[in-house]
Amino acid sequence: MPVLGVDSHLPAVGLDVLQPAALRRRFAALPAWEPEVWAEKRFSDRTPIEAAVLVPIVMREQPTVLLTERTKHLSNHSGQIAFPGGKADKEDADASATALREAEEEIGLDPSLVDVLGVLPHYVTGTAFIITPVIALVQPGFSLSPNGYEVADVFEVPLAFLMNPSHHRRHAFEWEGVRREWFSMPYQDKSAQRFIWGATAGMLRNFYRLLSA
Repeated sequence: MPVLGVDSHLPAVGLDVLQPAALRRRFAALPAWEPEVWAEKRFSDRTPIEAAVLVPIVMREQPTVLLTERTKHLSNHSGQIAFPGGKADKEDADASATALREAEEEIGLDPSLVDVLGVLPHYVTGTAFIITPVIALVQPGFSLSPNGYEVADVFEVPLAFLMNPSHHRRHAFEWEGVRREWFSMPYQDKSAQRFIWGATAGMLRNFYRLLSA
C-alpha cells in the first residue's frame, strides 16, 4: 500500500526512558496521556470478543520487543506480525492472566520470567476483538517452544526502533466506501523483512504516546 507519510517530525523516546527501571517508574506513576488509536473501522458483524496480548520487553542491554509471525492458515490475522495473546477464558482472573497464559501456550514463555508492569487502554480491531495490551518485562535467557499450528516464527525488534516515529509510516485506502487508516513499522532483521502493521503497530503507537508523554 502507498505510504502517505512518515512521522519523522516527532521526537524519539529517549534511550534512558526505555530502560527497565524507568519503565517501572512510568507505570508506577502514569502521566496524563491519551492513546492515539482507539479502534479500527469495523468489517465484521460478529459479537465482540475480549482478548489480551502480552507486549514482552526483553531486558537486554538494549531492550527488545518479542513478536510472533502468525501462520498463514489461521482464520484471524493470518500471516501477520503479532504479540503473543488471544481470547480471554472465563477462568482468567484478568487481562494479565490471559496474556500470560496465551504467551505460554503460543510460544512457551515461562510466566515466572515475566514481570507485568501494567496495561494500555483497550484497542478494538476491525474483526471485533477488544484487546487489552499488557506491558511486561521479560528476563533474558528464556527458552521458547512455539506452537507450530499458530506461530510461524518468533523474533525480537529493538524497542528503540519501535519508539522512534521516523519508522512509523501512515497508510490509508478505500474499501467498500469506507476509508481505512493504519500504521506500519517495517523492520529488517538478519533473516527477513518484518512488516509490522495494523493492530500491532497501532498498539505500539499508543505505547509511544505513553512513553513520550
